Amino acid sequence: MSAKTDKLLSILRLQPVVPVLVIDDVATAVPLARALVAGGLRAIEITLRTPAALEAIRAVANEVEGAVAGAGTILNAAQFEAAVEAGSRFIVSPGTTQELIDVANDHDAPLLPGAATASEVMGLREEGYDVMKFFPAEQAGGAAYLKSLSSPLAGTFFCPTGGISLSNARDYLSLPNVVCVGGSWVAPKDLVAKGDWAGITKLAAEAFALKG
Repeated sequence: MSAKTDKLLSILRLQPVVPVLVIDDVATAVPLARALVAGGLRAIEITLRTPAALEAIRAVANEVEGAVAGAGTILNAAQFEAAVEAGSRFIVSPGTTQELIDVANDHDAPLLPGAATASEVMGLREEGYDVMKFFPAEQAGGAAYLKSLSSPLAGTFFCPTGGISLSNARDYLSLPNVVCVGGSWVAPKDLVAKGDWAGITKLAAEAFALKG
């Protein structure tokens, strides 16, 4: 598991914010990803919440230089395998099941499994996972809750996602057990609908600047 952990951390540490995208139209996937990469956000999570998701992942993986395409909202083994086949280099799930852990063991693409409680974190640690998605971050207790886990669960690192924006991202990024955060604010639906790629690049650059 250590090699996969290293692979996952190398992706998550590319930037302080991983864009979490819901893509309805495949035609927007490539220009959107290029706009995010131009702003410094290379690792991109495309969620499997729409029929267009898998083709969007494939397009970004094949056509966007510098992008590291990932798949989110993976709920079962079939979705995991379809996402990998489409070109996903990392997989993100909102929670964790034994089915997901088993299929992840059969693939090189690392899994970022979801956890929201100390017991879930402990269970994942027993499976060899040291890096997890904390979801839904704000609703599950926010930065204060995650900070309280840093001492008793030392050595565990998180990518908090859910309710995070530019205004509260630093609250999480300042924590010793946070590698990065996930957020959708860098690609708002209205800018995507208008094809305002320059506006999205600006938002991405603001998010990338949180690294400092």
